[in-house]
Amino acid sequence: MPAFSSPLPSWRDHGAKARIVAFVDRVTQRGSADFIPVNERIAVFDNDGTLWSEKPAYFQLLYAADEVKRLAPQHPEWKTQEPFASILKDSLSDLLGQGREGLEVMLTATHTGLSTEAFQSSVAQWIKTAKNPLTGQHYRAMVFLPMLELLAYLRSKGFKTYIVSGGGTDFIRVFSWELYGIPPEQVIGSRLKSRYENGGGNPRIVKLDELAFLTDKQGKPIAINDFIGRRPVFAVGNSDGDLQMLEWTTGAKGARLAMLIHHTDAKREWAYDKDSAVGRLDKALQAAKANGWLVVDMAKDWQQVFPPELKKLSSKGPVIPQAPAYRD
Repeated sequence: MPAFSSPLPSWRDHGAKARIVAFVDRVTQRGSADFIPVNERIAVFDNDGTLWSEKPAYFQLLYAADEVKRLAPQHPEWKTQEPFASILKDSLSDLLGQGREGLEVMLTATHTGLSTEAFQSSVAQWIKTAKNPLTGQHYRAMVFLPMLELLAYLRSKGFKTYIVSGGGTDFIRVFSWELYGIPPEQVIGSRLKSRYENGGGNPRIVKLDELAFLTDKQGKPIAINDFIGRRPVFAVGNSDGDLQMLEWTTGAKGARLAMLIHHTDAKREWAYDKDSAVGRLDKALQAAKANGWLVVDMAKDWQQVFPPELKKLSSKGPVIPQAPAYRD
């Protein structure tokens, strides 16, 4: 893997980039008053809207909608039953308008009763070829190059990087290593309850129709504490769902950095915040201003949003090139 001579090459050389590099330098330099030992360098990242896009809806929801369409021939009754009827009519607005209850019915139909292997195989096949309905791009092409660089940069400096997402653990684990260089065991997400079965000498874990834990809002610091056992020193999100994670990260002594990705780029991606149904950013933005957290302005701070190599995608699905490792 080639190295680059300057960290975060897709970030503009001012503001956010300067603050990130200054922080990392302070906490990794021996003799510094802010030095953090390697085993305490924990960095946590939200996924949707932070590491990749999230419009017109969270990508796991769009996967579930595609699964409904794939399974529809086996369920003729879905043509007149909601939320399935809205999906089959490609009416995403009607689907979202049904609220949490409608979404739960759809997720139950597409996520439960499957072994973890069967579910992850389905997601893997989907992400190879599926395309975003607004951009026509493969979902894997909609990762943020500046964030890939940030992940690589932090790891080169001894940080251990985790995903902490409201999305499903088993869903994100399918692509976390390939897209972000984050192994499955460092993915913390929402999860359904499950059951162990061993029928006919075929042991498997089956996903049940009951939520075990929702990793969103106050659930994020709880999940971090349960699964990592350390308070992070670096936390990145993009919405009000990340507020408590950033509060908890910065609520202890020592050098710490909390960061929000503010979607301000209507030309290269989307511009949205407090009025958005997806990735709403209001209270967390106010908290950032009050607490001095770093707010990344996508339009101003990023020279490039998406990896250029991904404009040449085949129907087989690309392999996302990892951001090159940074070396001093």
